[in-house]
Amino acid sequence: QVQLVESGGGLVQAGGSLRLSCAASGRTFSTYAMGWFRQAPGKEREFVAAIGWSGGNTYYANSVKGRFTISRDNAKNMVYLQMNSLKPEDTAVYRCGADGRVAAVRAGNNDYWGQGTQVTVSS
Repeated sequence: QVQLVESGGGLVQAGGSLRLSCAASGRTFSTYAMGWFRQAPGKEREFVAAIGWSGGNTYYANSVKGRFTISRDNAKNMVYLQMNSLKPEDTAVYRCGADGRVAAVRAGNNDYWGQGTQVTVSS
């Protein structure tokens, strides 16, 4: 079993940056693909970024390409989402998820989910 806890959210001005972290527990963490998702009030959850178990394969939603970067450090059981050039439309609760296949993560079919961290971008 994998347990996930997000942190790093906050309030920033448009154009600013935040780095979200997802701390994982469980000895099998390094075998899981990971992803970041977000959901704004009244909106459906949307895929943001995903990364394979080794970190070699990364995927991004078109809306964040060139601005966000997903990475992982298996030795520290951590996954990160570096968010630059933030826009008001990036405002949402961000959650990390984990599954055995990156394709499943991209589809939102994760075996494990974190609680979420709030990101608010002011204009």
